[in-house]
Amino acid sequence: MTTDPPREAFIPYPRKDIIKLCLSDGHLTDETAKEFAAFCEILTAFYHFKFHSTLDTIKENYRVFNPNAEIQPLYETSLQDYEAMGRSLMQAFKRTLDQANYYPVPEATIQQALNSRTLINLKTDVDFNDFEQVLCYCRGDINQTIKTKKFFFWEAEQTVDILERLVLLIQFKGERYFQAKEKQTKRKRGQAERKFVPGKMYVYFYKNIPKFDLDLLFPNVKTSMTLRDQLMLAVPAIGAAIPVLLKALPNILILVAAILLTLNAGSALESIDVEEEQARNIMPVLVATLTFVIALGGFGVKQYSQYKNKKIKFQKDVTDTLFFNNLANNASVFQMLVDIAEEEECKEIILVYYHLLTSAEPLTPQALDAKVEKWMVEKTGTAINFDIAGPLKNLQGLRGYVGGVEKPLMDYDDQGRCRLLSLKDSMAVLDYLWDNAFDYSEG
Repeated sequence: MTTDPPREAFIPYPRKDIIKLCLSDGHLTDETAKEFAAFCEILTAFYHFKFHSTLDTIKENYRVFNPNAEIQPLYETSLQDYEAMGRSLMQAFKRTLDQANYYPVPEATIQQALNSRTLINLKTDVDFNDFEQVLCYCRGDINQTIKTKKFFFWEAEQTVDILERLVLLIQFKGERYFQAKEKQTKRKRGQAERKFVPGKMYVYFYKNIPKFDLDLLFPNVKTSMTLRDQLMLAVPAIGAAIPVLLKALPNILILVAAILLTLNAGSALESIDVEEEQARNIMPVLVATLTFVIALGGFGVKQYSQYKNKKIKFQKDVTDTLFFNNLANNASVFQMLVDIAEEEECKEIILVYYHLLTSAEPLTPQALDAKVEKWMVEKTGTAINFDIAGPLKNLQGLRGYVGGVEKPLMDYDDQGRCRLLSLKDSMAVLDYLWDNAFDYSEG
């Protein structure tokens, strides 16, 4: 039995393609189609202007938290301003993520990742006390079947729970916290060794991340081998150590005998089957010591090399995940997410406006939602969980003067059904909004 993947609000098609679908649907006359295309163009330009303001707000408030900032401020930021900027940044970014149809990753999922492994077989530990705040959003929770290497050249198929897009924002606690922590553990670490700056925000944007490998994305993650990998190193090591010890046993006994003679315990030589003359002769003792040290050292170097090679392989797996699946870091993440949010908002408004415009009868929000979802399946074969509340709220918020009377693009009648302005009046409202985007007129 197969189950359909959960539907999401994200519309996986370009805005211009959505407009083309509406224009080719056959419900608009040639004249109306031209007006609708012009409406979409002006609406898109207005929202581009609107989201440019959002991006400016985010960039301005992020500058004091940016670990890679190149431009130094002329004026020092007060503690009060610092906290206010942090709040404004988080509010604007959360709103942007919501508009981009991303949703929060449950904390339980992150915790579960610490105890589960998908593609990278590592034991991990993340100290969440190091963080002032953590924000984790995603889109596209899907199952994907991939081939993984098990033993030597044998491959096996594995079904993995994948997050198609993931946004992670982390703010580290301040310098005092880490100084106190290092004092408590009696280990001082410089900023270069930490690889992060206390108090700063680190933002990451990834694609196709296994849900239960989320822990590897945290910059303070500590990795170690699993019990299985430890046994795979330890068992061969024990097997290889036994012949070395057996071969070195006679030399070990001579060393023990020499030590016993030094401690005036010559009577014990009989119990270890070593002649007193052998133990008193310094050359056999030195040869025995050197042989034992070389054998033990060679064995130790070989085992350490195997451990280092295993560790390097693990680090490469983690690096590949972070490098090849990384889309953006820090300030560039905001630019990408604002662009996505702008596209999603415009697509949703255009779909709602088109279906209200072409509907033969007034529609309630519930009926409109169902109609858009059905239309998307018919036209694209994609099932989405359309977010009807957002675009309706946006259409209500777009207000302008038509014939001297202020009107919204959409409101509701007495029965709670959606009521839309005509295309001509809608264009007049958008024209009013553009004319009043900047008001520099003197009193």
